[in-house]
Amino acid sequence: MSRPLTPIGLWLVLSATAPVYAIDRAMTQVIETGSGTSSTPDTTLSASELARARAWGLSAMEWQRYQLLMQGIRGSISPSTISPIEVLGIHARDAAERQRYAEAWARAMHEDVDRILAFQHAYDVAGKHLYPNEPLIDINRLPGKTDGTSAFQSSDRLLFFARPACPVCDVMLKKLLMRIDEVSGIDIYLTDVAPGDDVAVRDWASAHQLDPERVRSRRITLNHDGGALDSLTSGQGEVPYLLRRRGEDLSQLRASDL
Repeated sequence: MSRPLTPIGLWLVLSATAPVYAIDRAMTQVIETGSGTSSTPDTTLSASELARARAWGLSAMEWQRYQLLMQGIRGSISPSTISPIEVLGIHARDAAERQRYAEAWARAMHEDVDRILAFQHAYDVAGKHLYPNEPLIDINRLPGKTDGTSAFQSSDRLLFFARPACPVCDVMLKKLLMRIDEVSGIDIYLTDVAPGDDVAVRDWASAHQLDPERVRSRRITLNHDGGALDSLTSGQGEVPYLLRRRGEDLSQLRASDL
């Protein structure tokens, strides 16, 4: 029986980039010192760049440093959607700077979750108002499993990436839980949750009535995504996203496979 992809296991996946540390340090030093004779970097930015910097709460100097870092190792190994705050935080020059960017990112994520939940609530209200006699998603109309060969083996482990306030994720989760006895377990990874916010993960699990006994026995595990989906899909995966782990092999499954 294969073991679940635990947070430690994810660290091992992500740590494959460790050999570039020396290159990253060298690139950071070049960015900080510059290669010309002037010790003062050119901070001239276009109007659009200044607008984007202000949107992220960054100065012109910080935005230029972010751009230079993305020209180095960071731009080669991270998805293009990585935020400027994350880039600057990863390449922080001391603990105080790292903490400042971490707090800025935590505030940004907290505010974004509030926006997402507010819009989801408005969407739910609108749906009930416009279509009072219709379910939001009719699960019986989704493709189901056929009489052919099952997509699962008893030793398989399923990795399910979801996010809060995602009706399609909820439907897929319901179908997965109906088939949990056919596999060794399901590892759930939540995106769009602030790093380390275990309360949000527990609240999500409670709202979806996950069996506590299955969680205790690790038939179901609850995890922060922490960049795992981007790492496993080279930044191409979008939730809901389902992977089947069979031995050392990972393969994507579709909703029609359930």
